Amino acid sequence: MQTPADRQDRREYPAHWEADVVLRDGGTARIRPITVDDADRLVSFYEQVSDESKYYRFFAPYPRLSAKDVHRFTHHDFVDRVGLAATIGGEFIATVRYDRIGADGLPASAPADEAEVAFLVQDAHQGRGVASALLEHIAAVARERGIRRFAAEVLPANSKMIKVFTDAGYTQQRSFEDGVVRLEFDLEPTDRSLAVQRAREQRAEARSVRRLLAPGSVAVIGVGRAPGGVGRSVLGNIRDAGYGGRLHAVNKAFPGDLKEVDGVRAYRSVRDVEDPVDLAVVAVPAEYVPGAVAECGEHGVQGLVVLSSGYAESGPEGRERQRALVQQARAYGMRIIGPNAFGVINTSADVRLNASLAPEMPRPGRIGMFAQSGAIGIALLSRLHRRGGGVTGVTGVSTFVSAGNRADVSGNDVLQYWYDDPETDVVLMYLESIGNPRKFARLARRTAAAKPLVVVQGVGSVPQGHAVRATRLPHAIVSALLRQAGVIRVDTITELVDAGLLLARQPLPAGPRVAILGNSESLGVLTYDRCLAEGLRPARPLDLTTGATAADFHGALARALADDTCDSVVVTAIPAIGEASPGDAELAEALRSAAAAVPGKPVLVVHVELGGLAEALSAAASTAPQAAQRASGTGGGDHPAPLPAPLEPLRDGTRLIPAYPAAERAVRALAEAVRYGQWRREAMDPGKVPEYDDIDEKGAARLIGELLARGEGLTISDAETCELLGKYGIPVRRALPAPTRDAAAEAARTLGYPVALKATAPHLRHRADLGGVRLDLADEEQLRRAYAELTELFGPPEELRPVVQGMAPRGVDTVVRAVIDPAAGAVLSFSLAGAASQLLGDMAHRLIPVTDREATSLVRSIRTAPLLFGWRGSTPVDTPALEELLLRVSRLVDDHPEVVAVTLEPVVVAPHGVSVLGATVRLAPPPARDDLGPRTMPAY
Repeated sequence: MQTPADRQDRREYPAHWEADVVLRDGGTARIRPITVDDADRLVSFYEQVSDESKYYRFFAPYPRLSAKDVHRFTHHDFVDRVGLAATIGGEFIATVRYDRIGADGLPASAPADEAEVAFLVQDAHQGRGVASALLEHIAAVARERGIRRFAAEVLPANSKMIKVFTDAGYTQQRSFEDGVVRLEFDLEPTDRSLAVQRAREQRAEARSVRRLLAPGSVAVIGVGRAPGGVGRSVLGNIRDAGYGGRLHAVNKAFPGDLKEVDGVRAYRSVRDVEDPVDLAVVAVPAEYVPGAVAECGEHGVQGLVVLSSGYAESGPEGRERQRALVQQARAYGMRIIGPNAFGVINTSADVRLNASLAPEMPRPGRIGMFAQSGAIGIALLSRLHRRGGGVTGVTGVSTFVSAGNRADVSGNDVLQYWYDDPETDVVLMYLESIGNPRKFARLARRTAAAKPLVVVQGVGSVPQGHAVRATRLPHAIVSALLRQAGVIRVDTITELVDAGLLLARQPLPAGPRVAILGNSESLGVLTYDRCLAEGLRPARPLDLTTGATAADFHGALARALADDTCDSVVVTAIPAIGEASPGDAELAEALRSAAAAVPGKPVLVVHVELGGLAEALSAAASTAPQAAQRASGTGGGDHPAPLPAPLEPLRDGTRLIPAYPAAERAVRALAEAVRYGQWRREAMDPGKVPEYDDIDEKGAARLIGELLARGEGLTISDAETCELLGKYGIPVRRALPAPTRDAAAEAARTLGYPVALKATAPHLRHRADLGGVRLDLADEEQLRRAYAELTELFGPPEELRPVVQGMAPRGVDTVVRAVIDPAAGAVLSFSLAGAASQLLGDMAHRLIPVTDREATSLVRSIRTAPLLFGWRGSTPVDTPALEELLLRVSRLVDDHPEVVAVTLEPVVVAPHGVSVLGATVRLAPPPARDDLGPRTMPAY
């Protein structure tokens, strides 16, 4: 028979607390609430903990748990008493628990906001960051339940646990009494705690990817007995690439006496492999994958590359199969690339892994490549190979990942790896979808501050195999937000490669000034026009004439690079006829030697029908024997012979000059490099989020709580909107309802003339072009006449909903909006009112919170910004006041996630000050978890 306490302990299970996490060493674990059904797991877990760890937990010898202990540690009300467990394979590896306490230190209930917390980690899993992950999650749970402070008592000798608390970054106090260290810390996230959390996230996710890209041993599961087939092909690709680790071929259908396949040891099961296996490449039909995954998990395999298809890309049944695959792999602590993946490549001399369907190993180089689509991955590798004899040369691939359905490992994870990968200088990504735009933007901003990140983002429907959060933001806005984060956004894979190769081989330009020189006047003019179209500042082209020699090119390039008014140089070259005309190798060496003298400025070449020049440019930057070989005519054409690709030419500073077959492609790549260079310089000083003394954050929080008590989501009234915005120093010009002519006259007397009469019906609101607004009404007679005109034109007052408002100073009408998107996060938008934004889409966007520098750039980002700064002799308006308004709106939304939408329209920006004439605010309960929450892997 259940007691009332038992029934209380079985209150609704908080499933949203469940999460998969990546640990410090790159492995994974699952965190979930402990329930009454976990008694046996808890006892088994405790038996595997050392006596020393038990002593540290209970401050006394405690060899076993009593029945009372087991009941206490498995029965929780999920409010005042909560326990979480970290599990692998369904078994506990660590636990954490909090108990709410009052001021006297005894058990309590709300409104008490302090709790005692204690951990226990199995000795075999200590040092993996399990306790740190559990602390993040139990702190998030506690905040959700109204607990604002943790207390922990730790023995002084338990240095590991003391370090867990002190390293977390929370504001804390420490005391020592009766031989025990007492730590107390607030749970409100701080800048330091967030920095600690995100640094741990980066290290853990990077290591989890590194285990997939640099394994010490590989097993290919599904190797056919006969030549051909996916598994046999991948096995051959790994072997032929010169993989330095242990390689195993696995197929349960192998005869028992089969020892080798293609010179590789053969096994019927991964469990039969005597040595540890780090990575398993799975190439069996989907129905056999679960069995293969189970064998890998039992053998301790660290990660999987699943090439098999038949998952979410095939429909609902496949989606369920994919969900089960991820859950099964995570239960064993394994990460997955795929399913439906093309594979992974690592060209490092220490690894040389080609666990993909690409028949040839790409040239080693400095470019990291990610593609969700296998077809696009093939196209990218092929494009680099075709241009590899010249434009790439030694600039090949460091690592390549084709994630397929990216059920687990995504572009975010690989970006974490490339962020501090010393072998990667430039990142190229083809993204058909972005599963977590908010996190991607955060990671992209950090990565782009260290190395270029070039992205092609799909604009069509999301592929069936991809599970992504729904976003209400148009593609153009998402692209603008990515650019704000430093991402170089391009539209095609051709542009992706063009920009990537320039960024991998040349320094960033210091500005937009471009010198153009070459032996073709028409090609120079075409390049000049393209520079103007891309917003660059080109000088008039220098025509060297078709009779120019290699020495002429060398001298002209040297002079251009030495010119302080030049930031970059584009060299144009066409085939020339005559004995004095330079050969490909001679011209390439002339350009290379001139560029080497001024290494701080980028040089690009536009060549027309010169199949050997691009290759010769690369050869000129390599060893002399290689250059001589190219000059003699070996290779060339669209498919040059493979080149050896040592990394030394890039490491010792030698310049490799990229060549492009068309002016528009070269200039587009250069323009992207110029914009990225400008972003890098500005990112060094991003500005700050200002503090305003007149903001009443606590008062706003109380008001929001009172309003939300009325319902789950609501658009608040005009009076409530004015009150809420007022607490953030955003006054809204008062408007009084005018249901009758007499009421309108009374309102005008209250406000004082001149006034405006406006219809606020939805179909007329903010539509001055329809005649629903009358301005500058100087007296009651004009007001009554205007009222009669409106009702005659548009209908009775109950339909028009007229209001009377005091006149604002004349200025420029603008619109300020903020919205919380479920995928991208909080976004602040700005535009001019009227046709500019409605017809032309002339709006600018920034992620919240906005800094003072970002507010300044936001105002200047729209194409119609000159109207704010005295266009054609008009009076400039008060843009500093406008920027302050933007910053205050940003603060409101950032401080209160319950504010899910704000619209200020119109905002009249006058020569002195701004006037908000209309405002709407929508509230909704905040999400249980947001980007400030604990580290989690995407839920599946």
